[in-house]
Amino acid sequence: MTEETDQEKTEQATSKRRQDAREKGQVAKSRELASVAVLGACLVYFYFGASAMATRLMELMRTSFRKSGQMTISIDNIQPLLTDLIFQTFALLAPFLLVAIIAGFMINILQVGILFSAEAITPKFSKIDPFKGLQRLFSLRSLVELVKSILKMAIVGFVAYLTIKGESHKLLPLVDLGVRDILGYMGEVSFKILYSTCWVLLILAILDYGYQKWEHERSLKMSLKEIKEENRQTEGDPLIKGRIKRLQREMAKKRMMAAVPKADVVITNPTHLAVAIRYEPETMNAPRVIAKGADFLAEKIKELARNSGVPVVENRLVAQVLYKMTAVEQAVPENLYKAIAEILAHVYSLKQKGMMV
Repeated sequence: MTEETDQEKTEQATSKRRQDAREKGQVAKSRELASVAVLGACLVYFYFGASAMATRLMELMRTSFRKSGQMTISIDNIQPLLTDLIFQTFALLAPFLLVAIIAGFMINILQVGILFSAEAITPKFSKIDPFKGLQRLFSLRSLVELVKSILKMAIVGFVAYLTIKGESHKLLPLVDLGVRDILGYMGEVSFKILYSTCWVLLILAILDYGYQKWEHERSLKMSLKEIKEENRQTEGDPLIKGRIKRLQREMAKKRMMAAVPKADVVITNPTHLAVAIRYEPETMNAPRVIAKGADFLAEKIKELARNSGVPVVENRLVAQVLYKMTAVEQAVPENLYKAIAEILAHVYSLKQKGMMV
């Protein structure tokens, strides 16, 4: 029972889990927003540029018909004619296509930022597995997508019906109009339909984006076991970490004990604490603690100091303050400069007289 509970994915995704998913191309993104952005951009382009585009299209058709009537089509001239026609058609459609591409690119940037994932486009044999394909086909996500598509078609169809119904009283007078006027009216009605549809699709796209965010967050949720495993992989196994820290402490202790023979003096309290001080006026701005210890370690420092000929001086207050306030390889506090200077002066005078402390 405990193991089953531990496997329940009830915890929010960690930052590492989110970053890994993003690198795999797994992000919250709505295709509906991209569709609406492209449709809206194209509508804006047509609203301001439809007249110029229609004029250029009619001029292209007139030129093509005129050329075809004035010259004989043969194997020799068919290729230049087709090349010229394709180039002019592309030049006509290029601004429209460019607007659509920019709109689609910008809406994706707004949704997920700049993202390139090679894994998302890497071919996978699992994608052509028929069993997994059936699972995806009858999954909850597929059902939701089906419902969304049906709902979208129904709403768009209903909006188009209402728009056409509102224009029904203008249909009969069309029989007295010319082809140009009829086409203009059809374009106007089509624009109204697309405009109304665009607003409806925008609302649906916002709802779909909210659903995609919720679905993405749900898919990223982790179990307690997964979080523990991730922490273990990120920070390392606690047993190994403990062993590494222990080894580091032992190495630091060995380096510290190796520095004791280089000390100028060892200050004690006298039984529980020992602090080794070294001062080199040429290289140090102030005396420095090169070793310290309490209880057993203090005894080892004093023993090593005596064996190495380093003076051992008793000063309870200075030893206690140094032990509590100063780390190894750190300069002594300023408020102890005078006391340390007196101790060092005493030690230097004893060394000059050839006496040991």
